[in-house]
Amino acid sequence: MKHVAKKRFGQNFLSDADVIRQLVEAIRPQPGDLMVEIGPGLGALTQPLLVTLKHLHVVELDRDIVAWMQGHYAADKIAIHNMDALKFDFASLGEKIRVVGNLPYNISTPILFHLLDSVSHIIDMHFMLQKEVVERMVAAPSTPEYGRLSVMLQYRLQMEYLFTVPPEAFEPAPKVESAFVRATPHASLPFPARDEKLFGKVVAAAFSQRRKTLRNTLKGLLDDAGFATLGINPQLRAENLGVEQFVAIANYLG
Repeated sequence: MKHVAKKRFGQNFLSDADVIRQLVEAIRPQPGDLMVEIGPGLGALTQPLLVTLKHLHVVELDRDIVAWMQGHYAADKIAIHNMDALKFDFASLGEKIRVVGNLPYNISTPILFHLLDSVSHIIDMHFMLQKEVVERMVAAPSTPEYGRLSVMLQYRLQMEYLFTVPPEAFEPAPKVESAFVRATPHASLPFPARDEKLFGKVVAAAFSQRRKTLRNTLKGLLDDAGFATLGINPQLRAENLGVEQFVAIANYLG
């Protein structure tokens, strides 16, 4: 299919055969897997996955690509969901879902947060993303890349940076490097928050002004007595706290 990539959909189609082979080897599809691919595009990943999979769900917004897919794939091999991935109910597919995709870079972070709503139904996720985003996903405390995204994802997921992918592996080539990442939901939360909305509020407030201390960013939420009780130095910045400490703050406030 001759298809011109559409900027409004953030389309960059994977075209390097060696990279595609690496992706499939990392995903390790099994015939009976309940797998869903976000943004299948022209099938760079879809077609090699279907060599092993008995069936695949795909979520694709571009109607031109959907029309092509309907004529290209056997109806019993693929279920096409023509809609925005940000509005798709992944949990509706069932239990033990595996999610894969070369995510549109312009909406990658919102998609990651959206998938957290269905995380109890998901076994693992493998994504191609902008390298900078993956570095933030896997970042450790007290590093420049560590931020709200790191904390919120690592609360729920075990993150693994798999490998870097150069721009020339895509058509058209993006202006940035990409990376492939694996995210596996924790079997049980290492540090459970009693009120997850409050936990999210604390994390968002703490990172709202990165250069300011926790005493300033959490003003109105946590006082000096609270910092003392928790054993947290109020002169630290948000980037210095791990997931466990953010959960401790939320549980103290809740």
